[in-house]
Amino acid sequence: MSLAVAVAVTVPAAGLPAHAARAAVACPQVFGHGGYPTGADPWERDKIRQPNNPRALDDQKSWGADGVEGDVQLTRQGTKAVMWHNTSTNGLTGARQNITDLWWAAGTGNLRSRTITRGPYTGERVYTLREWLDQVRSRGLVALLEIKPETKPILSSATYATAAWKEISDPIKERQGAQRILVYSTDTWIQAELAERHPTLLKGGAARWTDSVAWEEPPPSWTGNTARWQSVLAAAPASVMTNYTKEYRAWLKGACA
Repeated sequence: MSLAVAVAVTVPAAGLPAHAARAAVACPQVFGHGGYPTGADPWERDKIRQPNNPRALDDQKSWGADGVEGDVQLTRQGTKAVMWHNTSTNGLTGARQNITDLWWAAGTGNLRSRTITRGPYTGERVYTLREWLDQVRSRGLVALLEIKPETKPILSSATYATAAWKEISDPIKERQGAQRILVYSTDTWIQAELAERHPTLLKGGAARWTDSVAWEEPPPSWTGNTARWQSVLAAAPASVMTNYTKEYRAWLKGACA
């Protein structure tokens, strides 16, 4: 399935101007991302906006996303691949612990028993990779998986690597014939491993980052992105990634065909 497909655009939201003329460029697929603060003490201001749960997927779908970027972490000894952005349980109920120190379902304070404590998805729980991929597929979205750097000590462990990689790779292999899945990591070692294990699924140049505004809480205005949005669109990318899914989709009105 090609990423380079035209998508319908929606009527601009109130206050978002339509482009005067439709440009001769194909509309990119839009991947929704979740903003994370970039200033001081970001973990204290994080509102847990990443589309790692069904309510967030529903929002992204309603805002016009074609795909979503989710965050893959591993629980203790690589026993469960889960969808969570932060290194620790910051933003979840219970005592703060690193995800890699927790069991999925065993013991007091296990990850499965916790729920989000703040932001738009308060009350949601953490989902396994398998659960998340199925939720993404049910909404007709493309899945873009970021394998978080925190997983590296487990994925490179002589003791745990084999089982841990199965936790990540098996759900992908089980589903890749039925849904579009892309993978990447900002860690160069993990990225090289993904290139060997899932060479046809690498993100590569897909879902090019398009925002220029650094995310803070509360979110800055979308309007600071427009110059960057325009320059990226002019390069005719097959797909883009944005923290401003709703506003970007409205801004595309009249900018592409």
